[in-house]
Amino acid sequence: MAVVVETGLWQLDPAASTVGLRHKTFWGLVTVKGTFAAVTGAGEVHPDGSATGTVTLDAASLDTKNAKRDTHLRSADFFDTDNHPEITFAVQGAERLEGDTARVTGQLTVLGVSRPLTFTARLVPAEADALTLEAEFGVDRDQFAMSWNQMGMLRGLTTVTAALKFTRAAA
Repeated sequence: MAVVVETGLWQLDPAASTVGLRHKTFWGLVTVKGTFAAVTGAGEVHPDGSATGTVTLDAASLDTKNAKRDTHLRSADFFDTDNHPEITFAVQGAERLEGDTARVTGQLTVLGVSRPLTFTARLVPAEADALTLEAEFGVDRDQFAMSWNQMGMLRGLTTVTAALKFTRAAA
């Protein structure tokens, strides 16, 4: 059954949404996992079926369950949250594919550096006026001037997972 997405404004439900990341460190032996505690966003589905919007993460809200590591991740070596407090993804378009999937295109901005990003998301119906987009994609942190890598410990892409619940905005 295909998910029907109504036109109009949609608001992200931060309490029901999660954005996390994972990255292999120590030469691939350990996987660091973290979740952003503060995520906001909104979007609009246009009459032609296209969609636009923005999802914003509070970079300092990343929690890996290790206070020392989290402090380092907030430093200039990584997210530099004092100078770049937000990570944003500006959705420039979303195209329905087969079934309940969509190709999402936009611009990811980290550390003030913007790069195009395209990924496939799955639309999950929640209730009459709510839906969840689920996605997983890789990000090359070097493309965002995040190149700290002591003794080659960090290799490969960072995997981002998102489950974003949107509800229809009140008119």
